[in-house]
Amino acid sequence: METPDAVKPGHAAHPARTTRSAPPERNFASKSVPRHLARGAVGFGLIIGSIALVPVAGPATLLAAPLALIAFRGCPTCWLVGLAQTVSRGRLERQCEDGVCTIAKAQPTAKSAE
Repeated sequence: METPDAVKPGHAAHPARTTRSAPPERNFASKSVPRHLARGAVGFGLIIGSIALVPVAGPATLLAAPLALIAFRGCPTCWLVGLAQTVSRGRLERQCEDGVCTIAKAQPTAKSAE
């Protein structure tokens, strides 16, 4: 009969504790708002143009639509997230404490330190 404190061979006495790290930060922002808006114009232009040209040039024009994914860096939603990141860059900062993250205005001292 085994005692409750017995450790079986090959098993640790205490399971390894895993710590949760912050998820990797995804950055869809551009260097400037005009550059980001230009990427959006190219992406939406490719999607709209490829669909609008189907009656004129046939279904082969739909091959231009996937090129919009390059301009959007993913999808239209990714582009919108990037627009928000580009506009708020340097104005907002994420603060995480005890597993709870909040967004607050950037402190002037933190902004000048960059």
